[in-house]
Amino acid sequence: MTADSRWEHFHHGADIGVRGFGATKEEAFTAAALAMTAVITDPSHVAASTEVAIACEAPDDELLFADWLNALVYEMATRRMLFSRFKVIIEGRRLRGTVWGEPVDVIKHQPTVEVKGATYTELHVDQTENGEWRAQCVVDV
Repeated sequence: MTADSRWEHFHHGADIGVRGFGATKEEAFTAAALAMTAVITDPSHVAASTEVAIACEAPDDELLFADWLNALVYEMATRRMLFSRFKVIIEGRRLRGTVWGEPVDVIKHQPTVEVKGATYTELHVDQTENGEWRAQCVVDV
């Protein structure tokens, strides 16, 4: 993430919205991924020690974003890991990502909830009036 990228959560009923901002679409996707980790635990407590590759393809930016977050959820669940560092390259409708994290340690990470998946609720990928990219959706917890 660069100094221009940032993330936030937004309220949505029983679930939680994640929103990432950045100078590029890739930075917005990266920031939103960090926001998703922050739903579970404080990302600063997650060591970026193990590298995992992720690839997605979708017909538009919104579905690509949802696929990206769902690929992260899949990797977290199957590897029993949390991630704190993300790199995304988008070429057309394909995303190649590299993520870094570590196995879940309940005492160290104190996970608060489990993210079950990214939804299409409030799903948007766009540029704001000032040219900044925004990527957001609600995640099921």
